[in-house]
Parts: sequence; C-alpha cells; structure tokens
Amino acid sequence: MLTSAHMMALTPVILVCATAVTVMLGIAWRRQHAATALVSILGLNLALVSLYLVYSAGDVSTPLLVFDRLSMLGMVLVLASTLACLTMSHAYLEGYPGRKEEFYLLMLCAAAGGMVLVASQHLATLFFGLELLSMPLYGMLAYTYRDKRSLESGIKYLVLSAAATAFLLFGMALLYSQSGRLDIAGLLAGLESSGGGAWALAGAGLMLVGLGFKLSIVPFHLWTPDVYQGGPGPAATFLATASKAAVFIVLLRIVMVAPAFHVEWLHTVLGGLALLTMIVGNLLALIQTNLKRLLGYSSIAHFGYLLVALVVADGLAVETAGIYLITYLMTTLGAFGVVTLLSSPYSGEDASALHHYRGLFWRRPYLAAVLTVCLLSLAGIPFTAGFIGKFYIVALGVEAGRWWLVGGIIAGSVIGLYYYLRVMVTLYLVEPGMRGRDAPDNWGMKAGGVVVLGLALLVIAFGVYPTPVIDWMSVLTSPVH
Repeated sequence: MLTSAHMMALTPVILVCATAVTVMLGIAWRRQHAATALVSILGLNLALVSLYLVYSAGDVSTPLLVFDRLSMLGMVLVLASTLACLTMSHAYLEGYPGRKEEFYLLMLCAAAGGMVLVASQHLATLFFGLELLSMPLYGMLAYTYRDKRSLESGIKYLVLSAAATAFLLFGMALLYSQSGRLDIAGLLAGLESSGGGAWALAGAGLMLVGLGFKLSIVPFHLWTPDVYQGGPGPAATFLATASKAAVFIVLLRIVMVAPAFHVEWLHTVLGGLALLTMIVGNLLALIQTNLKRLLGYSSIAHFGYLLVALVVADGLAVETAGIYLITYLMTTLGAFGVVTLLSSPYSGEDASALHHYRGLFWRRPYLAAVLTVCLLSLAGIPFTAGFIGKFYIVALGVEAGRWWLVGGIIAGSVIGLYYYLRVMVTLYLVEPGMRGRDAPDNWGMKAGGVVVLGLALLVIAFGVYPTPVIDWMSVLTSPVH
C-alpha cells in the first residue's frame, strides 16, 4: 500500500513523467519548438529541486523501488545530464527540417527510465527501467534519419541492444530458478541459503554480459564508435552520459550486495575485463580521425577505469565511483557540447571529423578553450576534475593491492594523453584553404553555449578546489542499502 512517504519519494519520477505527458499533449495541440524545450527544462529543474526534499525525508523503500542515498546520487546524475543534453538539443534542432518536438519527449522518457533503473530493488523494475531507458534511445539516435549514418546508428543499437537484453533476461531466469524470488534482497538471501552453485554464477555472468553491453565493456564494445559517430549530437551525448551513469549505478548496487559477486575468481574476471577495457579503448582511440569516434573509444576506456571500483567493492569504492562519475559526466558533456554547437543549427552530418576542428581557436577561441579543458580533464591532467577522479581510482587500487590494475590505469592514461594532445594541437593549427565547421555567431547567447562554458568552469573549479564535492559525496554514499 502506498503511503504519503512513498508518494513523496516518487515525486521526482512523477514530475519527469508528468513533464513528458505535458510535452506530448502540447505536441498534439500546437507544435512550438521553443515552448516544448522550455517546458521540458522546467520539468527537469523541478524534479532536481524535489530530490532535495526526498533526501531530507530519509530512506524510503517500496516493494519495487528503494530511495536511498545511492539512488539519490544516480537520480542527480541522470537529471543533471539530461538537463544539459536537452539544453543543447534546442540549438542543435533549430535548423532541422523535420519535426523537432518529439526529440524532447523521447529524452524525457529515457530520463524517467534511468531514474527507475537507479532505484530498482526488484528484477522487474530493473528490466522495466532499462528498457524505458533504451527504447527512446533507438528513436533519438535515428532521429535525423535523412542522414543515413543516423539511421544506421539507431538500427545497430536496436539490434545489438535486443541481443544484450536476451542475455540479461536469461540471467534473471537462472537466478530466479535458484532462489524463487525476484526482489533483489530476497533473491540474494535465497542464493545464500541454497549455496548458489553453478547456475547462480551463470545467471550472474549473463546479467553482467547484458549490463556490460550497455556500458561498452570489452568485448561488448564494438557498437560504441559507430553509434556515437552516426547519432545526432544530443542523442550521442545522452547515451555517453545519463544512460551509462544509470546502468553503472545499478550494477554497482548489485555488485556491492550480491554474494555471487564476492567470489575471488569472479573479482579476478572483473579485473581482467577492467584491464582489457581500459587498454583496448585507449589503443583503438589512437588511430581515430573522427572526434566522436575518438570520444566513444575514450568512454570505453573510462568505464574500464570505473570497473576498478566494482573489482574492489569495499571501503571507499562507492565514494570513488561517485566522484569519478561526476568528473566523467562533466567532462564528457562539455566535450560533446562543443561538437553539438559546431553542428548547430542542424546542417546534415555532425561536425565530427578532426579536420572540422582545425584552426578552431582562430574562429571560436572560447569553444577551443572549452574543448581543450575537457580533453585535459579526460587525460587526467592536474588542476582539472579528471585528475581528482583518476587519483581516487588509483588510490583505491593501491589500497586494495591491485597493482596490475593500477599499472593498467597508468598505461592507459599515458596512451590517452597522446591522442588527446593530438586533438588539442589540431585546434590551434591553420591550413590555408581548408574550411572548418563553425558555430553560429550568437552561440554564446544561447542556452547551450552557456551550459558548455559553465561545464568548462566547473571542470576547472572541481580540479582546483574539490573539497565541497568530495564532502558531499562522502555523506551521500556513506550508508549503502
């Protein structure tokens, strides 16, 4: 039975869903791009404000969802990332020749799915949240279908995501056959009392495959660069940030509390996947001449670093994962934001080839500065947010004695520094007769431009003075249920 406490806890999800319904009714009544964007952004801001009220009320649990501090962290990350992506979408879609408003509806539905996913404590809501997060992405990635790369991107993600979902469901079925329960707490208790066994480990492994696909973990990563390159800028940004953050939070919750994941050999397997992911992602990024593909491989490597928190799964693992996710999201949103602004208003294929950015500093110095700061942060250079996140990951590996993972992080960072510097050098070169893509003259007056500049300032501020975010994260992640 739902109580007033349950309704209060559900308020952020309800507000996002109500915003989606409002946008849908507005589309049916009268299409107005600016009004649709404004309503969407307002609804997300209200949901973010309501999260503070939910946090103040304490932990609340329903049979399907749990609203604890880890859920609050996940919802903040999903809502903030979605808000940034929606703001960039307005500038991007201004010149789009087709209908624009449905894109906001799809992104709001995906955000609602991400919020349900991070709060899941039942396999039914886990599956429902994951599908509600994924299905709108198929449409978002193929939204600019007149560009064949966009259509290919949507179809490719649809087909491969369906295969990953099959693995996930089969894993859930195996776990249910061993425990007879679908709620995560009861399922774990059932597995512990029955001793688990090979079928339970197989179920956990299949679930790891399904979620690993969503996170682009090697060897389930091959879709990532093609989908990032073909998808519209805001859709690729959402996929790289809000979508991955939601999936990682639910995987973190499962790994932290599931006995099946506390077997040493399974931790070794996770460690092997982490090492493989960070090395393969960085090596493949070396040969890229397309910035969106390069950022795709970069995101693969960064989630390889994040897997270290799952391998350790003790001590400061949750706090470290939270800090690294915040630094990754800020930096990735800023980098993709520059790509989106240079592709705005929509004029066919995105400005993703490296030659589009040649001499950007001499055309748009502020945008070149933003991209430089974000690339330095992704490389983990001091005085940027990325350095703080990478420091925490390295410290966690050292504390746990996982020296081979620490070596992988350092080796991956050295490789990454090369290709990030290669892009940065391109920004400041000039080649006579070569015409690069350019942002609109008034880009700085648009909401998307303000967001991108703000993200660059946050990346520097967090790198120079990280204490407030670290203190907030230590409080937010202290009790994990």
